[in-house]
Amino acid sequence: MSKSDHDNQNAATAAVTATAGAPSPGRRRLLTGIGAGAGVLATQWARAADTGNTGHQVTDAPKARPDQSQSYPFFGVRQQGITTPRPASGMVVAFDVLSTDRADLERLFRTLTERIAFLTQGGKAPEVDPKFPPPDSGILGPVIAPDGLTVTVAVGSSLFDDRFGLAPHKPARLSRMPGFPNDALNQQLCHGDLLLQFCAHTPDTNIHALRDIVKNTPDLLELRWKQEGTVPPTPAQTRGETKSARNLLGFHDGSANPDVNDSALMERIVWVQPAGASAGSDGAAPEPAWTANGSYQAVRIIRNFVERWDRTPLQEQESIIGRRKSTGAPFDGHKESDVPDYARDPKGDVTPLDAHIRLANDRSKGAAAHLLLRRPFNYSNGIASNGQLEMGLLFIAFQADLDKGFIAVQTRLNGEPLEEYLKPIGGGYFFVLPGAASRSDYLGRGLLSA
Repeated sequence: MSKSDHDNQNAATAAVTATAGAPSPGRRRLLTGIGAGAGVLATQWARAADTGNTGHQVTDAPKARPDQSQSYPFFGVRQQGITTPRPASGMVVAFDVLSTDRADLERLFRTLTERIAFLTQGGKAPEVDPKFPPPDSGILGPVIAPDGLTVTVAVGSSLFDDRFGLAPHKPARLSRMPGFPNDALNQQLCHGDLLLQFCAHTPDTNIHALRDIVKNTPDLLELRWKQEGTVPPTPAQTRGETKSARNLLGFHDGSANPDVNDSALMERIVWVQPAGASAGSDGAAPEPAWTANGSYQAVRIIRNFVERWDRTPLQEQESIIGRRKSTGAPFDGHKESDVPDYARDPKGDVTPLDAHIRLANDRSKGAAAHLLLRRPFNYSNGIASNGQLEMGLLFIAFQADLDKGFIAVQTRLNGEPLEEYLKPIGGGYFFVLPGAASRSDYLGRGLLSA
């Protein structure tokens, strides 16, 4: 997929294979004890953990000097990292689940809940006898700052195979991501039983959290692939509109993203509703009851052919995207937040009919049914084998209905002129679990109790 107004490039490499063999029974008891003893430091309980918005939008450019003491509530009926502001560093990591029965799967979800609750709130790293391996990597020091960290847990369609008897409870619209016409998917960078999305002000905080989880789940998870990304921070603005950050094509990425401060809108386009409310008027199957307050997550690693793009005339670049590169404004507007008026431009004399933003959202009455919430990051993975830069967009989007959201939008974008400059190479479809409502709850409880 692509996007500047609805996404833009993505790409990745970094298939990481975890090869930590199963530990001895004694060492496994030690690791389990460490995880249980670390404790959970939660600063606040809330109806939804994914709150903390103070008028900001998900794709606003992050602050140049972030507050490392910042934390978002963990406990709540919804998870963090969806509508919370996007920080400067992001990472998605896909895993294969090694659990062999429901008891082990529950242990995995309980362990993830415990570790994420601690990591996102921060605190003093636990200590043990120095004759044993330290329970914490130490890369953040003896006191772990929350650093705005959010960790979002989602599951893939492969978790609903015959291993755990979960097939009858699979989210109604969850499927394995297929290849679209312009894709060149590397299967080593696709899919997974479980996906963790890490977002923090600094990349070391994400790496610290990943290593903590890997250390505490050696017999439960195996790394499948990962992709890190960044967002360029900007100095604090004292006046004027807050702009979205730019992608590696140089355009603002996040323009026209739905307003996360509009709770009614978020209920409609992002969050799966309680049983019965999610059954569409088109006769689509209703969602299982346990999925309420979850969300579908589409992840795409989209490589950008930046060398080719940089040799393309500015006028052509803007025509392909449908916005001014300098300001992010549509052709019939003056600032990024201006809404293009396609009704007054039916033949595409102002904004070409095949411009990216027009295909992604044609502003028609029915287009509102296909809105999705984007949370993209730029990535750079060194140099490809052909000597070109390996970089692009880590595209992430959330929606209550995967078919009406990402899949419908991507289908409209198939064949767009922007495809000449990008190539999706990885990713997958996942379902974000509802949150852990309290300290006595755990992520995935509703699924396992269904």
